[in-house]
Amino acid sequence: MTHYLYLVRHGEQQDAEHGMQDGPLSPRGVRQVRMLADRLGGVPFTGAYHSPLTRGEQTAKVLAERLPAIDPEPSNLLFDCIPSGPEPGTPKSFEPFFHGVSEAQIEAGHAQMDDAVAEFLSPSRADHHDLLITHNFVIAWFVREVLDAPTWRWLGLNAANASLTVIRHRPAKKPELLVFNDLGHLPAELRTGLPEVLPF
Repeated sequence: MTHYLYLVRHGEQQDAEHGMQDGPLSPRGVRQVRMLADRLGGVPFTGAYHSPLTRGEQTAKVLAERLPAIDPEPSNLLFDCIPSGPEPGTPKSFEPFFHGVSEAQIEAGHAQMDDAVAEFLSPSRADHHDLLITHNFVIAWFVREVLDAPTWRWLGLNAANASLTVIRHRPAKKPELLVFNDLGHLPAELRTGLPEVLPF
């Protein structure tokens, strides 16, 4: 009776470096997602959900082409969002990040993630393997929640494009982080979406 969550960040977005808020996957992003699909080929998925944003939807479509057993559904709980704002204890180095972020955005993001945790991060009466195709900040919030870290600690947790994070939740036990930002399925030249380029 174990609930597994497989959190996947969308593939690389076309022209993201030019400040586009949303858009299709780049050719490199499609390659990333195809390799991720090969990695996930043996998982007996019981559910699949994706962010309604274009890059999330296209990532779900590419995965479904290679994983015909899944039928991904859009979920507003997996939208990109800002899950919390500055608070006591937040390192000053993160303050510039919040310039231009409104209180309304923070309130909406926090409410969304409260609902997402309640919906997805729960034990199960039978073995479940759920695939969540989403965004960096959403994945970081789930990781922070599992580790019972301070609210601000999602900041600085970075998941690369098409990376894999796995959480396990068993009855009568706290959720466990099994894998974070696993990139073993991607060669070095396809590892994108991190603040710094990895040399390995």
